[in-house]
Amino acid sequence: MKLKQILTISTVVAGLSLSGNWNVDKANAKVNFSVKGLFGTVHGSFTGLEAIIKFDEKDLPGSSISASVDAKTVSTGISLRNSDLRNEEKWLNTDKYPRINFRSKKIERTANGYSVAGDLTIKNITKPAEIPFTFTNKGTTGLFTGQFTVKRADYNLGNPGGSVGNIITINLIVPVSK
Repeated sequence: MKLKQILTISTVVAGLSLSGNWNVDKANAKVNFSVKGLFGTVHGSFTGLEAIIKFDEKDLPGSSISASVDAKTVSTGISLRNSDLRNEEKWLNTDKYPRINFRSKKIERTANGYSVAGDLTIKNITKPAEIPFTFTNKGTTGLFTGQFTVKRADYNLGNPGGSVGNIITINLIVPVSK
């Protein structure tokens, strides 16, 4: 085989193996949350999403998502609340539990897009999570959007009962590029 043929084959194989890999636009990725309580709805966010996304609409069994966010970036717009969320053991205690992680196990097509099932870890507590999402493919760029809920009691967040609702809604807007 000639060197030119070997290089051509190597380039094609490398391109195929990377065809489903997406890089997160960290500056524009949004991980927002809301939780209803007795005194209204609290809205907040995390920044600095890091992820390894291997997603190919034609190869869902070969696709996977591994993502994490720095828990210290939690922000609700109120500094005292942010301090409590970051520092108190009953909340995130970000010195002890610095990252919130998700690792997929299976991605499937649904009537409205896709669903990824995997493990969500908060405060070293890992529970199954399912995240319905959509993906808009624009060739070398794309956009993942999703929304899911978690029960804060499942992750020992806050006190049982009280003025904070038990259901946390998480919204994801993740622009990506190849």
